[in-house]
Amino acid sequence: MPATQVLSLIYYTPNSMRTSVWLVRHGQTIANLQRRYQSWSDSPLTEYGQRQNRALAHRLRRLPFDVIILSPTERTRLMARTLTVARPDVPLVEASDWAETHHGDWEGLTYHEVRERFPQAAQQRFADAAHGKPPGGESLTEVATRVTAGWQALHQRYPGGRVLLVTHATPVQIMLCNTFGLPPTRHWNWRIDLGSVTCLDSYGGGTIVRMVNEVPELKG
Repeated sequence: MPATQVLSLIYYTPNSMRTSVWLVRHGQTIANLQRRYQSWSDSPLTEYGQRQNRALAHRLRRLPFDVIILSPTERTRLMARTLTVARPDVPLVEASDWAETHHGDWEGLTYHEVRERFPQAAQQRFADAAHGKPPGGESLTEVATRVTAGWQALHQRYPGGRVLLVTHATPVQIMLCNTFGLPPTRHWNWRIDLGSVTCLDSYGGGTIVRMVNEVPELKG
């Protein structure tokens, strides 16, 4: 993207109130390691995933936060608990707006298993990136609608605050698309790794991207 376009998206006025949102993706689970579709279901963290959680906690240890908002899954709860060790008085608030895309009948399957068991549904899903969805699951458009609503609710409840948001790859990707005026179908342009942090500083006139997909050095 040309520099002039980027500048037009991040301008702000001196009197704007800044809301800093730090978006964290949880550490690796066994389902992640096996490359399985994972949204609402729980899968234990791997040893590597536990190290990722500790590395993120170390990276963010000196930053004060007003609240920790998290997707309602066990893997995000584990990440949030690790982060609260250094800040036990910060409230934890679960919010379903920040959940991963619901994979419906594909939950727990690999891509190849989906192709074998649901060939017609898979063809329809991948033929329409915006509105296609697994049986019983969500479309990308539906996910983008709720994530955007969650972003608006966050700013209404914590204006001018510093918010730590523990979530998944797709919600972070959608927020980056929103920031740069891209459609949700371009979410794949943003790589969001397990155990990473992305920071958006939101002002009245726009959003400044402080960092994207920073992966802290593992400790121990």
